Amino acid sequence: MNSSVYTFGGGANSDDARSRDKTIVGGKGANLAEMAGIGLPVPPGFTITTEECVRYLATGSDFSAELRAEVAAALTHIEQAVGKDFGDAADPLLVSVRSGARVSMPGMMDTVLNLGLNDATVAGLAAVSGDERFAWDSYRRFIQMYSDVVLGLDHGLFEEALEIAKEDNGFYADVDMQAEHWQALVAEYKGIVEAEWGKPFPQDVNEQLWGAIAAVFDSWDSDRAKVYRRLNDIPGDWGTAVNVQAMVFGNMGDTSATGVAFTRDPATGDKAYYGEYLVNAQGEDVVAGIRTPQYLTQAARQAAGAKPLSMEEAMPDAYGELARVFELLERHYRDMQDIEFTVERGKLWMLQTRSGKRTAKAALKMAVDMVGEGLIDEKTAILRVDPMALDQLLHPMLDPAAERDIITTGLPASPGAASGAIVLDADTAEVRAARGEAVVLVRVETSPEDIHGMHAAKGILTARGGMTSHAAVVARGMGRPCVSGASAVQIDMAARTLRIGGRALREGDTITLDGSTGQVIAGEVPTIEPELVGDFATLMGWADAHRRMKVRTNAETPADCRMARQFGAEGIGLCRTEHMFFDDARITAVRQMIMADSEAGRREALAKLLPEQRADFVEIFEVMRGLPVTIRLLDPPLHEFLPHAERDYAELADATGLGLDHLKRRAEELHEFNPMLGHRGCRLGITFPEIYEMQARAIFEAACDVVAGGGEPIVPEIMIPLAATKRELDILKALIDATAAAVFAEKGKALDYIVGTMIELPRAALMANELAETAEFFSFGTNDLTQTTLGLSRDDSSRFLAQYVEKGIFPRDPFVSLDIDGVGQLVRLGAERGRGSRAGIKLGICGEHGGDPASIGFCEEVGLDYVSASPYRVPIARLAAAQAALK
Repeated sequence: MNSSVYTFGGGANSDDARSRDKTIVGGKGANLAEMAGIGLPVPPGFTITTEECVRYLATGSDFSAELRAEVAAALTHIEQAVGKDFGDAADPLLVSVRSGARVSMPGMMDTVLNLGLNDATVAGLAAVSGDERFAWDSYRRFIQMYSDVVLGLDHGLFEEALEIAKEDNGFYADVDMQAEHWQALVAEYKGIVEAEWGKPFPQDVNEQLWGAIAAVFDSWDSDRAKVYRRLNDIPGDWGTAVNVQAMVFGNMGDTSATGVAFTRDPATGDKAYYGEYLVNAQGEDVVAGIRTPQYLTQAARQAAGAKPLSMEEAMPDAYGELARVFELLERHYRDMQDIEFTVERGKLWMLQTRSGKRTAKAALKMAVDMVGEGLIDEKTAILRVDPMALDQLLHPMLDPAAERDIITTGLPASPGAASGAIVLDADTAEVRAARGEAVVLVRVETSPEDIHGMHAAKGILTARGGMTSHAAVVARGMGRPCVSGASAVQIDMAARTLRIGGRALREGDTITLDGSTGQVIAGEVPTIEPELVGDFATLMGWADAHRRMKVRTNAETPADCRMARQFGAEGIGLCRTEHMFFDDARITAVRQMIMADSEAGRREALAKLLPEQRADFVEIFEVMRGLPVTIRLLDPPLHEFLPHAERDYAELADATGLGLDHLKRRAEELHEFNPMLGHRGCRLGITFPEIYEMQARAIFEAACDVVAGGGEPIVPEIMIPLAATKRELDILKALIDATAAAVFAEKGKALDYIVGTMIELPRAALMANELAETAEFFSFGTNDLTQTTLGLSRDDSSRFLAQYVEKGIFPRDPFVSLDIDGVGQLVRLGAERGRGSRAGIKLGICGEHGGDPASIGFCEEVGLDYVSASPYRVPIARLAAAQAALK
């Protein structure tokens, strides 16, 4: 039977592998055992496993007799190691009780220090330490922390009492308080507890201990922990461990201190010790900002122009020992370490070490530097950098030192930062941007018709929509920062005003968006431009050498194509032709084509669009020479192109010579109740083959024209969307082949090309063996495949998906990270059956999941040939693909 409690320090050295397994004892417990095992000064203690947390939360918050017995035995280990007894009035053992999940969740769960103090043991602590002030200070800290964390009392009541006590005695800082003042405050604190809790403060030390253990377990399910887990994709069933450790005291006078340090600068990655410490203090003083900390090193103090002595200057012996520990730990873990330490009367004690959190810039520099130092190899460097952290480098970032007047927070839909004047419609955005103004487009929600305004804007804010809404998808493709689903935004289009929370704003007022956090900020906040050279280029080079899958981009404008090539894209995996039709110069011809009630009328309108569409493809082929370009034929339902405003109907009437009543009647005929499952995709090509014929002609004519100019070859890949049957593909491939033959005959030259399909429907995946008899490639369109498999609307489900994730129904938003268990099965099945019918069929993915590292890992497992992501996610996909191959 496995143990539920593992001891460390004080001579304990378990050979049970579970004692250093982070999934069992948490990151903190594993690292404490590891540090003790390599001979570092670690106060003795024990860890209660994460399994007990899961059991406790599942069984109604109770502890088994077996666990209580194991804890009692482990407590005896601490007592024997330090020579003190828990609850002994003469010479008491005091302990800390801390959380420790398998991954770092700083500040999200609870801690209790100085546990074991009561009215009797405080006197013993004063006598043994010879410092009555220290003893009563420790007791008041314990009551305050225990009352907050365990009893659930208002922390502010105790803070207010402390401030009044200092004010009454004419003191400015906590350090001015003497023993008698702390003793009086303890009495007042106990009065607050009895008044608020209805019972005296617990004096039984074992009751205190089990209360603290329960509080730490309960804090795993606190609101803040749930939010942190959701934001960082941490499963809710992991649980937290509890670490109980003998107290060491940094508040025993001027030879004692506490601090937090990093072995390298977590902001820049520079190889320089980085941290802060406080003399005569305990850990929460540093973390909570109760007092202003001092610098760790003399160089840091001098650089900041600070006067208080650094630890290096004030405590040279302890600092020297700490520096030695820094080097030892970094060599041992082969990574930058985040360390908590205490100096008790000149002796250094290590309380925690973990791999430190760092910025993307610092992560790259550390990884590359450590390879140069021989500390790690290239493969380890590749695996160490979080692909999603690269977002910080690819988009402008807000200056972290700048002040922020945050007015609301929405979903961080597209990273980066942008400031500009509020504009409330796409046309205004385009007009004002053309005058050189920076604008932020604010909409209730965006539609494809807003594309020009989105392109003109520096950033996009929507009141509705999720992380994969239209605004989010298009913004990521354009590299525009976007905050979506900001429900506090209320727009009055008639007055051209809006309210965001309690703030009244009008069109033209300046706001700033932080697409990385979802923050909407009043005014303009300075930004920092990305740097994509040096360490970034080095790591990307290593990643490219180790990955198997190709990385393409989703792009349909020359600017997007150029950006994607700059970021290392190896082709286009999805060129959406419908976006080209929303240009102001073309939309009338598109509407004329839709409104026509005969083939002749449609062909007349399509003839106007052909040269425009051909010119689009010429530009794209020129930019992407030598690389594959997958072009999806027209996909969206026709209603998206229809006029809405009277002005639009009037323009269309002038262009077509048709009456307004006729046009509105035709629009009504085209109306659909469920257009996403209606007359769209290849169904348009079946019923109106002249549309796909025009597009195919534009593609082949453009390719021939570009090839005629010399240079690398062009190999178009023509993709038929939303196919469900082989017969659909047969009909449309015959149309495309016939068009190609006609163009090649006219041009006097032939080109290689392939025709494939997008797998977006469950039936297409199930029948992939038949589809592959016609299709020469598959591209899994996982946005629509997720919608059609789960029966969820991508644009409407954002209202409730967060609750589904919180309740564990979905591990993550399935439109952000692929539903591997469900949708993933269809992808796997489609790939296997496609290969079964056509050996060597090219397989890729072009949904938003192509830029998600977890989904990319699945694509590697299935053996897809490439992933395709928006331009700004290409580097993320390159690194994630390398990590997937190495894993």
